[in-house]
Amino acid sequence: MVHAHAIAPCHLETTAARPNYITTADGTELFYRDWGKGRPLLFLSGWTLNSAMWGYQMHPLAAQGFRCVAYDRRGHGLSSDPGRGYDYDTLADDLAALIEALGLRDVVVVAHSFSSAEIVRYLTRHGDKRISGVLMLAPAAIPFLIKTDDNPSGIPSEWLLANETELKDDFSGWAERRSQAYFAHQGSRGIIDATLAMMNQATYQAAIELADIQATTDFRPDLVGIKTPMLFIHGDADASIPLEVTSKPACDLFENARLVIYKDAPHGLYFTHKVQLNRNIADFASSVQRA
Repeated sequence: MVHAHAIAPCHLETTAARPNYITTADGTELFYRDWGKGRPLLFLSGWTLNSAMWGYQMHPLAAQGFRCVAYDRRGHGLSSDPGRGYDYDTLADDLAALIEALGLRDVVVVAHSFSSAEIVRYLTRHGDKRISGVLMLAPAAIPFLIKTDDNPSGIPSEWLLANETELKDDFSGWAERRSQAYFAHQGSRGIIDATLAMMNQATYQAAIELADIQATTDFRPDLVGIKTPMLFIHGDADASIPLEVTSKPACDLFENARLVIYKDAPHGLYFTHKVQLNRNIADFASSVQRA
């Protein structure tokens, strides 16, 4: 005969929430990092990257008195692989679930590259009640990437198609071939290898499906009416997404935004220009402090 106390520890182990994970409405487990105490800064990662990319921001800013939070989106890093949900509405709802679960308010969001679209869709779906400001860091998805008659600064569709074909054929090779330009030859082999390792942690499905929605989604309708304070930071040596394609036109469409251009900064400016960026993050957070 098996006594009740013999099975209780196993039952408790399977039902207890895992530390540093939250569970979304569809059962996806999202891993997060939560360092420091004080005013919350929420860091959103670029395409196929994860929360580990933000160490050079989170550690010094936590020491300055900020609560620094970052998470791995579904199919990335240490989060689970649900095999679904790679659309902007679901990704925005994942972000909302994290903010709610951690009780974050008066948040300053720092969104790199792909995640610029995630925070825009969050604001259109959930509003800015909990968000005091957004720092768009080298955004790569807004306002609209495809070149059209009414979007002359966009990228020709044939170039985007060729890029997607190369990406699908050999994702890891695609990333390696662009790794030096990503840091404008200002990154060590160590930081390049760490970045490639992060990218290869993302599932192939996530990498392909997110690249597709980034290239084809027109965010211009989403930007109308957003009044949240915005600071755009973009490098003039960004080989991944030139500022003329995203930051300049997007900044003009927001009601309350300004643009700062970093000289000689690449797409990976969170590493190459970390001292300047960390100072700008802290200053921006102070400027949008709510009473």
